[in-house]
Amino acid sequence: MNDRYDAGHGGDRDQYQLVGYDEYGRPVYRQVPQQQQHQQPYDPYAQQSQQGYGYDPYAAGAQQQTGQYPAQSYDTGTQRPVPPYDPYDTGQHNPVPPYDPYGGAQGGAPAAPYDPYGRAATSAQQPRVAEQTAYIPQQAGPAEERSDEAERDYHTGQFAFVEEPDGDSEDVIDWLNFTENRTERREEAKRRARSRLVALVVVLALTAVGGVGYLWYAGKLPGLSSSSDSGTGTGTSAAAQNRDVIVVHLHNTKSGGTSTALLVDNTTTKQGTTVLLPNSLALTDDDGTTTTLAKSVEDDGSSGTRDAIDTVLGTQIQGTWRLDTPYLQNLVDLVGNIDVDTNTDVPDPAAKKKGTAPLVNKGEDQTLSGKTAVAYATYRASGEAQNAQLERFGQVMQAVLRKLSSDAGAATTTVQTLAQILDPSLTDKDLGTFLAKLADLAKGGDYKTALLPVQADGTLSAQASDSVVKDVLGGTAKSPDKDAAVRVSVQNASGVKDNTEKARVVLLNGGFTFLEGGTASGTQAASKVVYADAADKENATEVAKTLGLPTSAVSKGKTTSNANVSVVLGQNYDPSS
Repeated sequence: MNDRYDAGHGGDRDQYQLVGYDEYGRPVYRQVPQQQQHQQPYDPYAQQSQQGYGYDPYAAGAQQQTGQYPAQSYDTGTQRPVPPYDPYDTGQHNPVPPYDPYGGAQGGAPAAPYDPYGRAATSAQQPRVAEQTAYIPQQAGPAEERSDEAERDYHTGQFAFVEEPDGDSEDVIDWLNFTENRTERREEAKRRARSRLVALVVVLALTAVGGVGYLWYAGKLPGLSSSSDSGTGTGTSAAAQNRDVIVVHLHNTKSGGTSTALLVDNTTTKQGTTVLLPNSLALTDDDGTTTTLAKSVEDDGSSGTRDAIDTVLGTQIQGTWRLDTPYLQNLVDLVGNIDVDTNTDVPDPAAKKKGTAPLVNKGEDQTLSGKTAVAYATYRASGEAQNAQLERFGQVMQAVLRKLSSDAGAATTTVQTLAQILDPSLTDKDLGTFLAKLADLAKGGDYKTALLPVQADGTLSAQASDSVVKDVLGGTAKSPDKDAAVRVSVQNASGVKDNTEKARVVLLNGGFTFLEGGTASGTQAASKVVYADAADKENATEVAKTLGLPTSAVSKGKTTSNANVSVVLGQNYDPSS
């Protein structure tokens, strides 16, 4: 140790004295004043035996005993004063500036100002010291820095040590995250697959149920169809289907005659139909008199004819619409003309010369105004059956429905604009709403026209019972029984209007069925009683006796379509006889 000391200090041992050790265990020296260099060497452990304590350069007791401050030590490298070593110093108090023995001690000169950072004053002369090889800690900084350092003076008990993750732990976490994400994706894919499978099964089940339901509704399932459902297009029987029915009578105000049709709205099958009723249809009045549809319309009006039709066809008619030809013309003009596939040329009744162009041309998709529509609907060629004219009327009605508004309010306005007088059982609103529904069906192609088949005697055929009465109207045919009574058709040619009514009363009292034959265009002198079937010869003779006519008036000939015996009252008929 002495060799190292000599090497660092040039062998001048008396000039420096060991005062202790720093916090790193390195020795700390101080310079010995010249007057003490040849005295007894300083023993840092001497005071321990005297005072019982270790060396304390700041101890007040030492100052009081000696009356002097400890000598100042300097850093040999920086030439800065070194604070005396205090082994009990914690760094938490303000250090007392060391005494400078070279300041005010010599010659009474003032001491150099104290530098808290351990630097010597620039105005004072720094003593030259030998180079110090040991590390000397620097003086503490300003109070602010020392305060911060004091706050950062932690103890080991204040720390909670956390093991820092290394690279391997990060890899493990990443792998766990990857594995977890991949597992979640697999589970999510499985859940989606199960959801799709369930949805597919539900769709297939609904499709199957819907298909079976449709087949059941249409009556096409094997073993479930019945004769009552045939031709209806629905699983509901024809009789159970709901229908709204209105009867319309077209009155030709110029040439006379009527045309009758039923407008049917089947709300169950969503099907509209115009059912054309021939004028020869046999009806039975309230008094039991058998008459034709034409005579019933002319004589009984709306209510009587409506009830008679319900009785024969088994229908439930809600109202009667009397449509005179002038109102039909206005209706076609209001809807903006109609398009009809005409089946014949209709001559112009106002034409005075032959060869004049027809009022209506035969052809497909002919546009008809109100005037030409009326002419086509009422036209009946010479020798042509009444059903031909009736079918033309049906064409015009369906074409009008295709042009009429499907809106109930607009259709009602159209009906009100006609300013016609309706049957009390049918209001403008009811008729407009009903026609709007039919118009919607006609525009959608769910509309048809059917002719009611009637036999020569005015009764319904089996074909009529199946195809129209049962399927379209949902009713049951109840034509007057031909065997119940002898049907007698009476035409008045006597020139006396009341003779028809008097003959009706006499025949009904005699047990016959009276059929209105109308009034002849002219008169004839002798009355006639005609039968067509030889089996009715006796019945014809009985009719003549009942009317007070001679048996010579009975003869075989042609009768009206629905009568067993036809009678023409002449001027020789006397009701009082």
